[in-house]
Amino acid sequence: MSCTDTNIQVTLTLLPQTVHGKLCRPVGITPDTVQLLVHGGTYSGRYWDLPYGEYSYQREMGRLGRATFAIDLLGSGTSSQPLSTLLTGITQASVVHQVVSKLRTGQVLGLPFDRIVLVGHSMGSGIAIVEATSYHDVDGVVLTGMTHSMDALMLTTIFVDGIHPAILDPLLASRGGDAGYITTIPGARHFFHDPGTYEPGVLTADETTKDQVSSTMVPDLVPLAFTSTLSRAITVPVLMANGTQDTLFCAFHCTSSTDLLNAEAPYFTSGLDVVLLPNAGHSLALSTGAPAYRSAVDGWLTSHFE
Repeated sequence: MSCTDTNIQVTLTLLPQTVHGKLCRPVGITPDTVQLLVHGGTYSGRYWDLPYGEYSYQREMGRLGRATFAIDLLGSGTSSQPLSTLLTGITQASVVHQVVSKLRTGQVLGLPFDRIVLVGHSMGSGIAIVEATSYHDVDGVVLTGMTHSMDALMLTTIFVDGIHPAILDPLLASRGGDAGYITTIPGARHFFHDPGTYEPGVLTADETTKDQVSSTMVPDLVPLAFTSTLSRAITVPVLMANGTQDTLFCAFHCTSSTDLLNAEAPYFTSGLDVVLLPNAGHSLALSTGAPAYRSAVDGWLTSHFE
């Protein structure tokens, strides 16, 4: 399995920007399907390739014979850092759409892909919903760390007790972004893991690789993607994966897979499958159950695209 970092040129409100991405694929072959991985808020593409233990979604998918392309959304990682107020769910979805087009036409490292599956986490799942319903240019959608029954009180708690401007953060202040970029305060990453089961080293790695997000993203995506029926306009197969201990998005309908499916089915018309990972928190790809989660996605991809 080999991974290659690259940069892609896109536009944001007619302004040129650069999106950084990492393409991972099996050695010697290029699968005809690629998963386009879209991280959540205060993460970057490193969520999918955590530099600790066996918690790399990308490297495991490569070992399974699958290609993945993990991007840093604008404002995160090493992608361009525009004025934060330009970044909303709608504008980020337009950037993801441009990446989809470049993947399909071979403009990413010269490798064209016939099928593209959007895989989002948390805020990235909201962006995936907006992209898939706005452009209808992908072949499948995987939504993780989200449901349509978000605990608004928990979201408020995270913002009140765990968020501050990135310009005040010891890890991120040097980026020099404007005051609209926010991140978790030092020591607050446990919000994304508790009360699930995870290795202490994962929490440390999560803390040291945390990132920033524009404060304009959440008020945009909550009504647009997380609490509306917009997802009913998705016309391709959908997989939803969540952790039973996700206190933000799995607080109300996660007693069983059947409970989750019954609650979410009215929000989809093109066919919905669900995966419920026991004892996993919000960042389920970094939980001790991550291997089971990756296996479930692999099985779903096989059933729909092979």
